[in-house]
Amino acid sequence: MTWEERIADAWSADVTDEERIALIDAVAAERPEDDAAALFERAGARDSAGLEEEAEPLYRRALEAGLDEDRRVQAVIQLASTIRNLGKLEESLALLRAEYEKGRDAPLRDATAAFYALALASSGDAVRAASIALQALAPHLPRYMRSVTGYAQELV
Repeated sequence: MTWEERIADAWSADVTDEERIALIDAVAAERPEDDAAALFERAGARDSAGLEEEAEPLYRRALEAGLDEDRRVQAVIQLASTIRNLGKLEESLALLRAEYEKGRDAPLRDATAAFYALALASSGDAVRAASIALQALAPHLPRYMRSVTGYAQELV
Protein backbone atom coordinates (compact mmCIF):
# COMPACT_ATOMS: atom_id res chain seq x y z
CA MET A 1 0.00 0.00 0.00
CA THR A 2 1.36 3.45 -0.92
CA TRP A 3 1.93 6.30 1.48
CA GLU A 4 -1.01 8.19 -0.03
CA GLU A 5 -3.30 5.18 0.40
CA ARG A 6 -2.30 4.80 4.06
CA ILE A 7 -3.01 8.50 4.63
CA ALA A 8 -6.43 8.09 2.97
CA ASP A 9 -7.11 5.06 5.18
CA ALA A 10 -6.23 7.08 8.28
CA TRP A 11 -8.69 9.78 7.23
CA SER A 12 -11.49 7.29 6.58
CA ALA A 13 -10.90 5.18 9.69
CA ASP A 14 -13.67 5.10 12.30
CA VAL A 15 -11.52 6.40 15.16
CA THR A 16 -11.41 9.27 17.64
CA ASP A 17 -9.70 12.53 16.75
CA GLU A 18 -6.74 11.62 18.96
CA GLU A 19 -6.41 8.22 17.30
CA ARG A 20 -6.58 9.82 13.84
CA ILE A 21 -3.80 12.24 14.78
CA ALA A 22 -1.68 9.30 15.97
CA LEU A 23 -2.37 7.33 12.78
CA ILE A 24 -1.51 10.26 10.53
CA ASP A 25 1.56 11.16 12.56
CA ALA A 26 2.80 7.56 12.25
CA VAL A 27 2.43 7.56 8.46
CA ALA A 28 3.85 11.09 8.20
CA ALA A 29 6.90 10.01 10.22
CA GLU A 30 7.92 7.77 7.31
CA ARG A 31 8.90 10.89 5.41
CA PRO A 32 11.55 13.52 6.22
CA GLU A 33 10.68 16.03 8.96
CA ASP A 34 10.37 18.87 6.42
CA ASP A 35 8.26 16.92 3.89
CA ALA A 36 5.51 19.28 2.76
CA ALA A 37 2.82 16.62 2.24
CA ALA A 38 3.49 15.03 5.64
CA LEU A 39 3.35 18.43 7.35
CA PHE A 40 0.08 19.21 5.56
CA GLU A 41 -1.52 15.93 6.66
CA ARG A 42 -0.38 16.43 10.26
CA ALA A 43 -1.84 19.96 10.20
CA GLY A 44 -5.14 18.75 8.77
CA ALA A 45 -5.49 16.06 11.43
CA ARG A 46 -5.06 18.60 14.20
CA ASP A 47 -7.32 21.13 12.48
CA SER A 48 -10.03 18.51 12.09
CA ALA A 49 -9.74 17.74 15.81
CA GLY A 50 -10.21 21.41 16.73
CA LEU A 51 -6.55 21.94 17.62
CA GLU A 52 -6.11 25.06 15.50
CA GLU A 53 -3.16 26.39 17.49
CA GLU A 54 -1.23 23.20 16.75
CA ALA A 55 -2.37 23.11 13.11
CA GLU A 56 -1.39 26.67 12.19
CA PRO A 57 2.42 26.31 12.35
CA LEU A 58 2.25 22.96 10.53
CA TYR A 59 0.24 24.50 7.68
CA ARG A 60 2.74 27.35 7.45
CA ARG A 61 5.69 24.94 7.36
CA ALA A 62 3.95 22.82 4.70
CA LEU A 63 3.37 25.88 2.51
CA GLU A 64 6.97 27.04 2.97
CA ALA A 65 8.26 23.55 2.11
CA GLY A 66 6.40 23.61 -1.22
CA LEU A 67 3.23 21.62 -1.80
CA ASP A 68 1.88 20.37 -5.10
CA GLU A 69 -0.82 22.70 -6.45
CA ASP A 70 -3.75 20.62 -5.21
CA ARG A 71 -2.48 20.44 -1.65
CA ARG A 72 -1.23 24.04 -1.77
CA VAL A 73 -4.72 25.38 -2.40
CA GLN A 74 -6.18 23.10 0.28
CA ALA A 75 -3.50 24.26 2.73
CA VAL A 76 -4.23 27.93 2.01
CA ILE A 77 -7.97 27.40 2.52
CA GLN A 78 -7.46 25.37 5.67
CA LEU A 79 -4.85 27.75 7.11
CA ALA A 80 -7.11 30.72 6.38
CA SER A 81 -10.03 29.01 8.11
CA THR A 82 -7.84 28.07 11.06
CA ILE A 83 -6.44 31.55 11.57
CA ARG A 84 -9.91 33.07 11.18
CA ASN A 85 -10.94 30.89 14.11
CA LEU A 86 -7.85 32.08 15.99
CA GLY A 87 -8.81 35.73 15.51
CA LYS A 88 -6.41 36.56 12.67
CA LEU A 89 -9.20 37.73 10.41
CA GLU A 90 -7.25 40.21 8.27
CA GLU A 91 -4.62 37.64 7.34
CA SER A 92 -7.34 35.08 6.64
CA LEU A 93 -9.09 37.52 4.31
CA ALA A 94 -5.84 38.33 2.52
CA LEU A 95 -5.00 34.66 1.91
CA LEU A 96 -8.48 33.85 0.64
CA ARG A 97 -8.77 36.99 -1.48
CA ALA A 98 -5.48 36.13 -3.20
CA GLU A 99 -6.70 32.60 -4.01
CA TYR A 100 -10.15 33.83 -5.05
CA GLU A 101 -8.71 36.43 -7.41
CA LYS A 102 -6.85 33.74 -9.38
CA GLY A 103 -10.04 33.36 -11.37
CA ARG A 104 -12.79 30.91 -12.22
CA ASP A 105 -10.45 28.21 -13.48
CA ALA A 106 -8.37 28.08 -10.31
CA PRO A 107 -8.36 24.79 -8.41
CA LEU A 108 -11.01 24.48 -5.69
CA ARG A 109 -12.53 27.79 -6.75
CA ASP A 110 -15.92 27.11 -5.12
CA ALA A 111 -14.32 25.96 -1.86
CA THR A 112 -12.17 29.10 -1.86
CA ALA A 113 -15.29 31.20 -2.45
CA ALA A 114 -17.13 29.49 0.41
CA PHE A 115 -14.36 30.15 2.92
CA TYR A 116 -13.80 33.67 1.58
CA ALA A 117 -17.53 34.34 2.09
CA LEU A 118 -17.29 33.02 5.67
CA ALA A 119 -14.32 35.27 6.39
CA LEU A 120 -16.10 38.26 4.87
CA ALA A 121 -19.17 37.53 7.01
CA SER A 122 -16.93 37.31 10.09
CA SER A 123 -15.50 40.71 9.18
CA GLY A 124 -18.99 42.22 9.08
CA ASP A 125 -19.18 42.44 5.29
CA ALA A 126 -22.24 40.23 4.87
CA VAL A 127 -23.26 41.79 1.55
CA ARG A 128 -19.90 41.04 -0.09
CA ALA A 129 -20.02 37.56 1.48
CA ALA A 130 -23.44 36.91 -0.06
CA SER A 131 -22.22 38.16 -3.43
CA ILE A 132 -19.20 35.83 -3.41
CA ALA A 133 -21.30 32.85 -2.29
CA LEU A 134 -24.03 33.47 -4.87
CA GLN A 135 -21.49 33.86 -7.68
CA ALA A 136 -20.00 30.48 -6.69
CA LEU A 137 -23.45 28.90 -6.57
CA ALA A 138 -24.81 30.34 -9.81
CA PRO A 139 -22.98 28.04 -12.27
CA HIS A 140 -24.48 25.02 -10.52
CA LEU A 141 -28.07 26.14 -10.93
CA PRO A 142 -30.10 24.38 -13.63
CA ARG A 143 -32.03 27.63 -14.19
CA TYR A 144 -31.58 31.30 -13.32
CA MET A 145 -27.79 31.16 -13.58
CA ARG A 146 -27.56 34.49 -15.42
CA SER A 147 -30.08 36.16 -13.11
CA VAL A 148 -28.36 35.00 -9.92
CA THR A 149 -24.96 35.99 -11.28
CA GLY A 150 -26.25 39.43 -12.22
CA TYR A 151 -27.97 40.00 -8.88
CA ALA A 152 -24.88 38.81 -7.01
CA GLN A 153 -22.73 41.31 -8.88
CA GLU A 154 -25.25 44.09 -8.23
CA LEU A 155 -24.99 43.49 -4.48
CA VAL A 156 -21.54 45.00 -4.49
